[in-house]
Amino acid sequence: QVQLVESGGGLVQAGGSLRLSCAASGRAFSSYAMGWFRQAPGKEREFVASIAWRNTDTYYADSVKGRFTISRDNAKNTVYLQMNSLKAEDTAVYYCARARHMWRAGGATSDGYDYWGQGTQVTVSS
Repeated sequence: QVQLVESGGGLVQAGGSLRLSCAASGRAFSSYAMGWFRQAPGKEREFVASIAWRNTDTYYADSVKGRFTISRDNAKNTVYLQMNSLKAEDTAVYYCARARHMWRAGGATSDGYDYWGQGTQVTVSS
C-alpha cells in the first residue's frame, strides 16, 4: 500500500517562498516518477511539476517555470517542491502524486498518476 503525505504549506506574502515535502511509504519509490499538482477554488486540478525516477529530468508548467523547483531524495522517499517568488495566483491546495507505471514519466495530466496525497494548502496574500 502506498501512502503520500504532503507538508509545508501555509500562509505567505507575495514574493515569499515555501518548500513543500511529500513523504512516500511503500516500496520502490525510486522506480517511479513523481508529480505535483494544484487545485484552486472553483478551478480544475492542474499540473505543476514532475520529476523522473532517475532524478535527472524535470518538467514544469509554464506558469511556474523559473520560480518553482522540484527535487527528490530517494534515500528518504521524499519529493520536494521549492516555491519562490510566490504570487497570489499560486494559492491552491497542492497535491503530490506517484506515476502510474514504473520507469515511465507521469506526464502532465492526472490520469498518469495513481496514488495521491491528501493535499496541503498554500495561501499567498497580495
